[in-house]
Amino acid sequence: MDPFDAMSPRKVLERVSTLLGCSQTSNEVATYLDNHDELKHLREQFLLPKVAELPPSDLTLVDGTKECIYFVGNSLGLQPKMAKKYIDEELDKWAKTGVHGHVQGSRPWAWAENNIEGLMANVVGAKPEEVALMNGLTVNLHILLLSFYKPTAKRHKILLEDKAFPSDHYAVESQIQLKGYDPKRSMLLMKPRPGEEVLRTEDILDTIEKEGDSIAVVLFSGVQYYTGQLFDMAAITKAGQKKGCYVGFDCAHAVGNAELKLHDWGVDFACWCSYKYVNSGAGGLAGAFIHEKNALTVKPALTGWWGHNLKTRFRMDNEMDLLPGISGFRLSNQPILLVCPLQASLEVFAMTSMAALRNKSRLLTGYLECLIQHYYNKDESQPHKPYVHIITPSHPEERGCQLSLSFSVPIAAIFQELEKRGVAVISGVATSCIKYYSASPHGLHQIFQFLL
Repeated sequence: MDPFDAMSPRKVLERVSTLLGCSQTSNEVATYLDNHDELKHLREQFLLPKVAELPPSDLTLVDGTKECIYFVGNSLGLQPKMAKKYIDEELDKWAKTGVHGHVQGSRPWAWAENNIEGLMANVVGAKPEEVALMNGLTVNLHILLLSFYKPTAKRHKILLEDKAFPSDHYAVESQIQLKGYDPKRSMLLMKPRPGEEVLRTEDILDTIEKEGDSIAVVLFSGVQYYTGQLFDMAAITKAGQKKGCYVGFDCAHAVGNAELKLHDWGVDFACWCSYKYVNSGAGGLAGAFIHEKNALTVKPALTGWWGHNLKTRFRMDNEMDLLPGISGFRLSNQPILLVCPLQASLEVFAMTSMAALRNKSRLLTGYLECLIQHYYNKDESQPHKPYVHIITPSHPEERGCQLSLSFSVPIAAIFQELEKRGVAVISGVATSCIKYYSASPHGLHQIFQFLL
């Protein structure tokens, strides 16, 4: 058992530095943490680009043969090593057996995604029958809202955060318009308090209590993409349902990042992409969830052949034998070449648990926070010294594995210097933020040697 499991990141760093007789920012601490990382072997399951393979790298400054430091798993996860093997297997089966691939082999195309939904359910804390792998995230959000958003003259609002991911904002806006309502009246957008950057849980719950009678759907992110805030999904769900609202979550930045318990929390519905922390590749197969309590009462507004019971699907009698719950929301067969990399990644998740991954994530995030605060805290006695402000909540339980940073100097120069040295960072989503997915403590320590 990991001796650090029950300790806060700061306590771990204090104990290790005391044990080693060095500063918390010493490279000895990073090396110690690496050596005692019970999950470090899982890095071997993924392909990390070499520094020389990243276009911005300056090989006069850094060794091009080394693996890059990858900070953009919140945009695109790394490729699982088994992904290519599985894709090649299906291409080979297609070449050799043609149409028989629909029902033959280790992943028959007619139900290949069904074979890995149990693995996905474990990642999101659900029962296998509550999860479907299908479509893309925004398509799934639309499909779910078509059934869960049933506005009335009294109850027509959708509550969401003001800086929701643009795709969510657009989906909600269009669903409201589709049902004949005005987004200006029916979109209830929550903003942080003046001078603050993240939403307070008590403010969310207070809004639900005050406005709940007019709210049809509460729709929040699991993890807010811009700030990195991990919302209290259990409390939001309880509060919304108490007021008679359906409660759903876009878990795009939470799945594979935070420990989710969608079933136990009683969440009505959720959806997510799988190409970020779940590493399924660009445009990978997305997921959707409907709680079993809604399986027989919430029906799909759109139906397709793949929502028909597999046992009777091929009778071709045009009499719908609708599968209950989220399975009935399927429209079409899923692309087998998208199933393959998702299977490869989910098999890696099955080698551990989300609880164990979360423990490592909390420590790794806390370690980076410690380094930033040590080297780049604002110092009033040195007004010209560059500093970094961390937007993401400081409490480990209120964030995932992301730190969003605001710099006192032009950010373009920071990005350029990091990219030159083989650090993959994100610059397009929010230019005041650097977010990271996974790196070793030694890798994090190395970044600060670059910049100091």
